[in-house]
Amino acid sequence: MGAFIEAIDLHKTYRVGKIDVPALRGVSFSVQKGEFVTIVGPSGSGKSTLFYLLGGLTRADSGKVVMDGDDFATLSDAERTRMRKRKIGFVFQKFNLLPTLDARSNIAIAQEISGNGDRDPTFFLRICDLLGLSKRLNHRPSELSGGEQQRVALARALVNKPAVVLADEPTGNLDTENSNIVLKMLRQSNQELGQTVLMITHNPEAAKFGDRIIHMRDGHVVRPEEDPQWSPH
Repeated sequence: MGAFIEAIDLHKTYRVGKIDVPALRGVSFSVQKGEFVTIVGPSGSGKSTLFYLLGGLTRADSGKVVMDGDDFATLSDAERTRMRKRKIGFVFQKFNLLPTLDARSNIAIAQEISGNGDRDPTFFLRICDLLGLSKRLNHRPSELSGGEQQRVALARALVNKPAVVLADEPTGNLDTENSNIVLKMLRQSNQELGQTVLMITHNPEAAKFGDRIIHMRDGHVVRPEEDPQWSPH
């Protein structure tokens, strides 16, 4: 069986003033369908740039990302947008909730945007119940704790049953209790729905929730022993 996601020799450089700053220097790896992979590395290692490339949010300077047989490099902007809506659920460290909408509407907006017409009200309620949001759906973000806001953001990412969930430091702003809720829900969606999950984290304990860990440093994928900030204990 071929890989579900392939990163092939990815290079990306940003221009900062008059200086070129390489973010990725030939990153390659593959992910099988249904895997839960965590990506770790120090600040500046290229993790976030990789996240944006894997989500089709920006383009590589060279190399390519192939997801479920589709090469992002060959897709138009409109086609990439359509693919993101249909196949990918995003979870960010910043919750990105709309302040004027209540929790229910912030979750449901993902269904509106996807336009796939496949709404499952039973699944909607199940996700909210599993995340402890059932009694908070009528509250706006300003009336929710940080942990509750992140759980709303996670529900929004999962409600369309995307094939892939990309999570960028989803527990970065959360306490231990809420971190565990979010991580367990990501693992449950991976196991029960067969979703492929890629999670960026700097937290070794969070990284253990995955099936496999990819270590990054200085824009490269490296072996664990080459990542001095990594502590398995």
